[in-house]
Amino acid sequence: MGLLHEYAADVVWTGAGATGTTGYAAYSRDHEVRVAGKPVVLASADPAFRGDPARHNPEELLVAALAECHMLWFLHFAATSGVAVVGYADRAGGTMRVEAAGHGQFTQVVLRPQVTVRPGGAAAADGAALDAQLADLHRRAHEHCFIARSVTFPVLTEPAPAVLETAGAGSAG
Repeated sequence: MGLLHEYAADVVWTGAGATGTTGYAAYSRDHEVRVAGKPVVLASADPAFRGDPARHNPEELLVAALAECHMLWFLHFAATSGVAVVGYADRAGGTMRVEAAGHGQFTQVVLRPQVTVRPGGAAAADGAALDAQLADLHRRAHEHCFIARSVTFPVLTEPAPAVLETAGAGSAG
């Protein structure tokens, strides 16, 4: 694997309608995010900015990308540490401040992962020790997440207490 990786996505505006940008309210913010060989993501602006609430918006996708990146690194470190994770869900949220002039920025994103672990293996036996062990895996995941390392706002991780898998179970959330 090389040191540099390149990523490409096409963003195509589909909201010109009959008049295009002849006025602020004259056009739709609808667009498509296209990545070769993958399903098209239907996107728009946040509804607060005249977007379609039924479509994904860039702010949601940024929060999702941070949560996904953290999860993938966490699962990697769990696997290499011998901890059998059988469920993972994250209710991530981000806060964006918009200033009077209209520009803004994210002030933070909070990841709230809930992990389900199969007892045994390298997983700690008691709840407190298991939570400490998983906290270390979350710390390592955060240190390695490419996307979290690329943003200028804080990305916080507030994991819920671990759930131990029971017979017939296996998913978090």
